[in-house]
Amino acid sequence: MNDLLSFEKKLYKKNITLIGGIDEVGRGPLVGNVVAACVILPKNYKLEGLTDSKKLSEKKRNQFYDIITKDAISIGIGKCSSQEIDELNIYQATKVAMQRAIDDMDIKPEYLLIDAMKLDNDIPQNNIIKGDQKSLSIAAASVIAKVTRDKEMYELDKKYSQYGFASHKGYPTKKHLEALKKYGPLDNYRFSYGPLKEFKKEKGNLYEISNS
Repeated sequence: MNDLLSFEKKLYKKNITLIGGIDEVGRGPLVGNVVAACVILPKNYKLEGLTDSKKLSEKKRNQFYDIITKDAISIGIGKCSSQEIDELNIYQATKVAMQRAIDDMDIKPEYLLIDAMKLDNDIPQNNIIKGDQKSLSIAAASVIAKVTRDKEMYELDKKYSQYGFASHKGYPTKKHLEALKKYGPLDNYRFSYGPLKEFKKEKGNLYEISNS
């Protein structure tokens, strides 16, 4: 736990306590939003077992989500749609989602710890490679973003169960690609991504949007 607070403790020594950990989820999927979260945890916060959301079971992520939501000083969520991803590219869209997460905060962070990205704003920041494994604040943001996006995929699955969104969360698994070929893309797919480019090329034009 001490290791996961090492970046935060350096800032505490400078009397900086409103530290916003930022992470995103959803750069790889073919469909849906890229989702970012910014989380300010209490000073010297402890939550045993919290780490990068990808290393946690879904049950554990959901448990941590509830705890973090209750304990955090402030949480902001930012999203960028599939249409924006197609217009901007996923890297720029991720930065936009992260900035929107900051803007969504009811308390402005004094400092940002960001997972591997640099943002263009006036808040001092540290961009940490694999930050979700090195900073508790970023790990908390990772969990919030992941659970938020997964919930969106479950809702999409209720409307379009034939695509299997509940199981693959929009990532290009074999099952997902087979469903895509069979049913065609919905309007919230990312048409700038490889499998969708190939699909459009095969069909000669955009597939008719499914509303059934």
